[in-house]
Amino acid sequence: MIKPNFIEILKLLEGKLSKAKINWALTGSTSFALQRLQYEPNDIDIQTDQKGAYEIQSLFKEHVKREVSFSTKNNIRSYFGELNIDGVSVEIIGDIQKFDGTEWERTPNLHEIKHYINAFNLELPVLTLEYEVEAYRRIGRVEKAEALARFISKSLT
Repeated sequence: MIKPNFIEILKLLEGKLSKAKINWALTGSTSFALQRLQYEPNDIDIQTDQKGAYEIQSLFKEHVKREVSFSTKNNIRSYFGELNIDGVSVEIIGDIQKFDGTEWERTPNLHEIKHYINAFNLELPVLTLEYEVEAYRRIGRVEKAEALARFISKSLT
């Protein structure tokens, strides 16, 4: 279930990011809800590349809560930043890499792991659920990965 204020923010993001030709995709709970999983998102996560992370920050400079910078959180490193648009947290994740306990993975090619869905009269890029399953497995979030995998299996039947 996507809240009405999220829809307005998605319209704003899609309009500005598409016009600027930024390579981006929605990920996390907002992406899952848009792909018909039973989620009520509390924030919006945007995956992009390093250049895109800084461009998004620049396009939404009046909404910056935390400036984009390279950092590591748990098993993930990225160019992280955060916007606050009408009270909603919009996480920026640029050139993400995940650590599987042995090594850091290569930054994924967004063009290979995203597809577009039509929602609210918008063409929104989202990461494929198949990619999300593997990403969650890589960082040890097995429960989330299995829940996504079950959803994919049910969708195929």
